[in-house]
Amino acid sequence: MKTMTCKQLGGACNQEFHAETFEEMAELSKKHGMEMFQKGDKDHLEAMNKMQGLMQNPEKMQTWFNEKRKEFTSLPNND
Repeated sequence: MKTMTCKQLGGACNQEFHAETFEEMAELSKKHGMEMFQKGDKDHLEAMNKMQGLMQNPEKMQTWFNEKRKEFTSLPNND
């Protein structure tokens, strides 16, 4: 099990996510982002706007995604 924060994943807070795989981590981050969107959280909305801009360029988005995957892989296990 590894831990990453919302900020590490492009978000706006220090909420921690715990997952076995990067895909699980991304899903937890996405779910949190949706919750913050529904609450209208200003800081998260700004972070989402930045991500939207990144998504406009598939090459940049893929590079960002690969960097986050490497970061996840390099983290120690919390077991």
